[in-house]
Amino acid sequence: MHSVNEIQTGKLRVKIYQTRRDMGNAAADEMTTVLKKLLEVKDEVNIVFAAAPSQNEFLEAVVKTECIEWNRVNAFHMDEYIGLDKNAPQGFGNFLKDRIFNKVGFKSVYYINGNADNTEEECDRYADLLKQYPVDIVCMGIGENGHIAFNDPHVAAFNDTKLVKLVELDEKSRVQQVNDGCFDKLNDVPTHALTLTIPALISAKYIFCVVPDKAKAEAVAKTVKGSVDESCPASILKTHDNAILYIEKDSAAAI
Repeated sequence: MHSVNEIQTGKLRVKIYQTRRDMGNAAADEMTTVLKKLLEVKDEVNIVFAAAPSQNEFLEAVVKTECIEWNRVNAFHMDEYIGLDKNAPQGFGNFLKDRIFNKVGFKSVYYINGNADNTEEECDRYADLLKQYPVDIVCMGIGENGHIAFNDPHVAAFNDTKLVKLVELDEKSRVQQVNDGCFDKLNDVPTHALTLTIPALISAKYIFCVVPDKAKAEAVAKTVKGSVDESCPASILKTHDNAILYIEKDSAAAI
């Protein structure tokens, strides 16, 4: 497995692969290597996972990785729609349950409840969990508008005072969900979500960001070549000490 190219932008390492499969396999190999090293020095490790089709190859490879003591790992996810049926396959918790949470034996899995009666209390509950289990690793993607989690440009705050918050989704984010095949039409996509904030995400010791697809090329270019600015939330990755961006030839087309 060889990267086609590797570049540096700010502190961010960018690794470019020929195919989605190579990209996902490489990211999984490097994330699980770090995980094993952390388990040598910590009793437990806390990981936040992203739920999106862009993560499929990565998650498949993670699940297949051998010799990991998953019973010492606490799992979280980074965002959830408001108001979907609790069993809806588009729910991010359900997506991750199918692809990883039910496939390896985590010590615990903590879900964001998008159907909570009181969204403010749910944000506080999940924020308290993140304080109790400080994040070691974040596995994420980047949206077509440069979002990380559901921190779309109009709600992104690099100095957010909250760890989890309620947001109204940008239409571009909602259209992306249709383009990804998650929903049939725009009106089916929820308008609001709960999301980990940018400070919650970048508090992790390690960030592994996996971004395939030509539809992400513009967002990748802004992340890599643009300034660190909330208009492209993913640009904050350039300030992180241990973040790696994994892309492939299509998502790398504009850099």
